[in-house]
Amino acid sequence: MGESRQLRVGIVGAGFLAETRARCWKQVVSASVAGVVSRRREHAENYARRFDVPAVFDDLDAMLADSPIDVVDLCVPNNLHREMTAAAAAAGKHVICTKPLTAYTGQDLPEDASDADVAGRDRREMMRVAEADARAMVEAAKRAGVQLLYGENWIYAPAFRRALGLLEKADAVLLEMRGGECHSGSHSPYSRVWRHTGGGALIRLAAHPLGAMLHLKRVEGLRRSGKPVRPAWVSAETADLSAVAGIAADELRIAGGWGEVENWGCAVIGFDDGSRAIAWGGDHVLGGMESSLDLFASNCRLRLSLSPNDMLRAYTPDGGVFDDAYIMEKIDSGAGWTTPMPDEDWTSGQLGMCQAFAANLLDGETAESDGELGLEVVRVLYAAYVASAEGRRFDLEELEEKMK
Repeated sequence: MGESRQLRVGIVGAGFLAETRARCWKQVVSASVAGVVSRRREHAENYARRFDVPAVFDDLDAMLADSPIDVVDLCVPNNLHREMTAAAAAAGKHVICTKPLTAYTGQDLPEDASDADVAGRDRREMMRVAEADARAMVEAAKRAGVQLLYGENWIYAPAFRRALGLLEKADAVLLEMRGGECHSGSHSPYSRVWRHTGGGALIRLAAHPLGAMLHLKRVEGLRRSGKPVRPAWVSAETADLSAVAGIAADELRIAGGWGEVENWGCAVIGFDDGSRAIAWGGDHVLGGMESSLDLFASNCRLRLSLSPNDMLRAYTPDGGVFDDAYIMEKIDSGAGWTTPMPDEDWTSGQLGMCQAFAANLLDGETAESDGELGLEVVRVLYAAYVASAEGRRFDLEELEEKMK
């Protein structure tokens, strides 16, 4: 890779995730953010001032017409992923899409369909539509000869990279995996509406560990037999744990009022080699963001703690000692013992992901976290929703046969 080559990134969106990406891309020597676009131009202009982005575009079409942009980084709601990916690919741009690759948000219903109509859609129909959208994104990139990169940052977290290397060194076979992400709950009203999110805790939180575990089995299969190990069936449960009987409103310290979506979900995945995985997500846990993965292998055991970790621990008698200093995501209070994150962009894998994606695109190599992984995550997530709704194990091979 020549020293003078630079990957020129166009950011789509100006919210929390777009801010994270801006910080990370700034640290990638071989990349630069060349432009930004947002639904509201004033948000894009403010973003450009804060992060020294040279160009602000009126809309995505204007950004795509700007030839210096090499890749668009989609930091937008789930319901925009397919159309924006198709447009960017047709313009010859690579695409980075955040998780999930797609979601069911009522895209097959009339425009005047109510929120209740969307949330009440048959889960098998949801799965069919979401998977078809994800597959269309993958195919659009292939037709255009560009890469669709799936923004699963867990795969690039330093703890995950180290674990992956150790598993390869041991030539280990993963027997069981347990991964989860949880916190005390989003307070955004949009997170409670299926039309906006495509689901609840499963799709917002469990998607992270699920993507990581699917990747681990894919890599293991390719290493040992030349063929990826794939998920064969899914069983699942979902619930709103903020509505457990006997809790008074003033006793509830987690976010409540979930309505259409679950604030807790757990999926059990059976792979075609007989191994198992558990992926769960929850909006019911106090104490800050927790992201963890336990790996039980044939000849070793690994435990990954992406958040919190104890590289730095702090104690304060009350929450005001550190003033407005950031401690970690979703922490309830700065009082007592806490684990201030030294560099959350690094430990979460966001920085490593941007570094890897830049190298992949400049060198013409396929990214580890690609559109095919994103498609597999969508399949399993919505299979979990089907399994939960029907109260039985869902066979993924059965679905594939019916969709042929």
